[in-house]
Amino acid sequence: MPRKMLDKKIQQIQDEILLLGSMVEQAILDSVEALKKRDFKLSRRIHEDDLAINEKRFAIENAILILMATQQPFAHDLRLLSAMLIVVNELERMGDYAKGIAKTNLRLGITEIPMPIRDFEEMARLGISMLHRALSAFINEDLNEAASIPLEDDLVDELFLKTYKSIVNSMIANPAIIDHANLLMWVSHNLERLADRVTNICERTIFTATGELIEFDVSDDEDDEQLDI
Repeated sequence: MPRKMLDKKIQQIQDEILLLGSMVEQAILDSVEALKKRDFKLSRRIHEDDLAINEKRFAIENAILILMATQQPFAHDLRLLSAMLIVVNELERMGDYAKGIAKTNLRLGITEIPMPIRDFEEMARLGISMLHRALSAFINEDLNEAASIPLEDDLVDELFLKTYKSIVNSMIANPAIIDHANLLMWVSHNLERLADRVTNICERTIFTATGELIEFDVSDDEDDEQLDI
């Protein structure tokens, strides 16, 4: 395949990654909005629409694998395509976080319990801002931006601790809400992990551009399997 055609194929995949990113961003924002307004119809739609996110991820992966198999890329092209595989996986997992928040809203039902919704909204806002800029940095191989975005994870972590304390205090004040309040812990956890996965995208941006695989300090994934609540 001529260089010009290969570049065109890569550009098409990058466009699809940006589209997947926009789908995930909207799902996260909608999930928190649904929780705030106790909008169960919206939560059910988010849960159903997660299938479209999964399908988009698999379609992109398939396009990448076909290109790798037919063109046998090396050096920068190989790093880029392999990084794309990881990025779409990160995006699909972020979509799962939105689905998890939507399921939390449905499980809470009409139960009225104190929730730090403003802090949830701020965590979502920060995480989406980080994600949007991280995807742009990935596409443009902007090393400076990719290195600076993970520093903002500390702000999300601070909000996570704030929401954790708020929810625990609510449990202490009213033990009858413990089961429902515990569900809110997962909302906070999902939003905190969103920012961690953005950091992973930044790591892959640096790897693509330089070949250097660095690791920023983020929390591990050991509890991710528990998110499907």
